[in-house]
Amino acid sequence: MTLTKRVIPCIDVDLDEDGNAAVYTGVNFEDLEYTGDPVELAKKYNEAGADEFVFLDITASADGRETMLSVVESVADEVFIPLTVGGGIRDTDDIKETLRAGADKVSINTGALERPELITEGAKAFGSQCIVISVDARRRFDEDGEHYARVDGESCWFECTVKGGREGTGIDVVEWAAEAEERGAGELFVNSIDKDGTKDGYDLPLTSAVCDAVSTPVIASSGCGEPEHMLEAFESGADAALAASIFHFEEYTIEEVKEYLDENDVPVRL
Repeated sequence: MTLTKRVIPCIDVDLDEDGNAAVYTGVNFEDLEYTGDPVELAKKYNEAGADEFVFLDITASADGRETMLSVVESVADEVFIPLTVGGGIRDTDDIKETLRAGADKVSINTGALERPELITEGAKAFGSQCIVISVDARRRFDEDGEHYARVDGESCWFECTVKGGREGTGIDVVEWAAEAEERGAGELFVNSIDKDGTKDGYDLPLTSAVCDAVSTPVIASSGCGEPEHMLEAFESGADAALAASIFHFEEYTIEEVKEYLDENDVPVRL
């Protein structure tokens, strides 16, 4: 039986000037623009036929604070599809509290890179299916990497970054993806800083490089501007494709995207 490909809307959540949770959309992880209320958007996408839903607290790690669990609880009350929550998760207690708040999976980036044992501990305590390792990748055109791809006629490698893309780590994304899989990650969530918010397509060399290196399911993220971009991501090996702006600003509906994919022989849940 062929597994269906998943279409996943995502909200990037931060605190506004009054300390309230709000959804923002930006470009290259910067120039954030207010987009809406997280609970209302969660309800909208649950009703629209999304396969899963992703809630990312985009400044929790950088600010050194905990994930906004009360908001997660409110979102979980509105969605009856798998919910992934990320941001500020540093140890197994954070994982437990996030799952208790209603998440089905946790997305971990900075915490896992700082202490890779967290992947193993989380998978052992809660099951691999709960542990999603998120990668905020950026292109580097130098000789410090391990795995190289051709991008616009040049050779580049992809570096893992932390704290919302604010700091580089020197760690090669492909090497890290393989290690995360070996340590028990159940899924890999691959973001591209270079493509984020551009709407000119996913970073296909990045997606292909990670998909070729692991057997763990891969979620392609960053850069989706039209249904064709999702098709390209699936053709590059992704198991799921995530998008934000095209759904938030109602440029396309989830139904329209799935119909396009179905017409192009991509197995989706209609």
